[in-house]
Amino acid sequence: MGVGVVRYLSSGGLLIARTIAVLLTMTLATSMAAKEGPIPMAAHQICLQVWLAVSLLNDALALAGQALLASEYTKGNYKQARTVIYRALQIGVISGIILALVLYLSFEAFSSVFTNDPAVLNIIRSGVWFVTLSQPINALAFVFDGLYYGVSDYAYAAYSMVLVGLLSSVFLLIASAISGLPGVWAGLFLFMFLRTAAGFLRLGSKAGPWKLVWSDDNRKLNQATEEWHP
Repeated sequence: MGVGVVRYLSSGGLLIARTIAVLLTMTLATSMAAKEGPIPMAAHQICLQVWLAVSLLNDALALAGQALLASEYTKGNYKQARTVIYRALQIGVISGIILALVLYLSFEAFSSVFTNDPAVLNIIRSGVWFVTLSQPINALAFVFDGLYYGVSDYAYAAYSMVLVGLLSSVFLLIASAISGLPGVWAGLFLFMFLRTAAGFLRLGSKAGPWKLVWSDDNRKLNQATEEWHP
């Protein structure tokens, strides 16, 4: 029981660190946008809320992928686990593209629900590319979150997020000082892109819990495990 509590607290601590890294990066982006003035800040908040709301629709894919992967992983069905990974990523890309197209076609009309200020709407029109083009990347980032949790890869999920947040924050500070609000949006795009890149890097490394998932011969692996733990 003591070991279980320690593992629980350790995993929880890692996830808290990960959440803090996300919040600090997003807060910094909002702070940089606020320095541009009330009108750019208003436009940023509208774009950001739509961006987050639509992106979170892909969270359902992450939860489904997490549950399915965890089930197959704990059973030792690593071939089926790989299938879950492939399908989750494929569906993530498709859903991201569909959401991007829907937003591109409807975002300008949808923005009028939030404001009728022509100055704010004019800035929002320039933000449509940030909101739409990032959707496939966002979808993959959320799917990778679910895959991490499905194999209990909490350490990598936390440490990679801290690094990604740090790099993105540095970029945000520089880009916003140079180009203003577009620099803030570029920084948020980079943040999601690096999260996705970290996911592909982890899967490609075949390290940690992923070593079992990518094993080509589960039977021999199980035998080796039994020999190691008689």
